[in-house]
Amino acid sequence: MSKRDLKKYVSELNKQQLEEQIIELYEKFSPVKVFYDFVFNPKEDKLLQESKTKISHEYFPIKKPGAKWRPKAKMRRSVAQKIIKHFILLGVDPFVIADIMFYNIEIAQTYSSGNFIKQELFYKSMLNSFEQSVNYVMVNGILNEFKARIVAIQQETIQQKWKIRYEFETILDKIDL
Repeated sequence: MSKRDLKKYVSELNKQQLEEQIIELYEKFSPVKVFYDFVFNPKEDKLLQESKTKISHEYFPIKKPGAKWRPKAKMRRSVAQKIIKHFILLGVDPFVIADIMFYNIEIAQTYSSGNFIKQELFYKSMLNSFEQSVNYVMVNGILNEFKARIVAIQQETIQQKWKIRYEFETILDKIDL
């Protein structure tokens, strides 16, 4: 069904039929429920904290009570990317989205400062995240609010002697800090 056909169909419904359909969608489809729950009660701070916790557990997993071993860090960038995409779809404030973007990189750097990571893909994915984050704050006109974090991330790559630290520097050179 095209958007035009949908508009025609919706315009033919009376108010009660429309309400019934929206309620049915809300009950049947989880994404619709999540959307309306957010629209009517946008607890962005709570959402942000839950997301940060989820991302940090990718690098610093919690040992379950009674377990004899501590789970290994998974370091999946995809977890943060999924959260960011979800935030964008919900229409979360750009400051919150940028905060989670930079947090993802910062927590990964915290992990790498105490753990040797031999996978090149880890560093490349952090570079991609950094570039996307910088582009996001530029497009949304909030670069000034995140300058300090951007520079701190780049400086940390130098401090930790990441092989691709110069690529991070190149991204900084493209923007006017």
